[in-house]
Amino acid sequence: MSKSRKKVPIIGMTTAASDKRFKKLEHSRERSTVKVALSEGRDPPSPRLFGDPASGEKDGKQYAPDYDKALRK
Repeated sequence: MSKSRKKVPIIGMTTAASDKRFKKLEHSRERSTVKVALSEGRDPPSPRLFGDPASGEKDGKQYAPDYDKALRK
């Protein structure tokens, strides 16, 4: 298994090391919004309104056919 390689050279488009800070902020914002909605007797908002990956620091992937490092696991 040591000689296995990725088949498709797709890599992330980012300069961020992690999405952890973004995810913590978004989950905190979701919890507080749900708490307020439930205390007012309203239905909680959809979870899809929070934590959109496209607005995070690591926001997508790119195809890099000439980048040999993209084929390492």
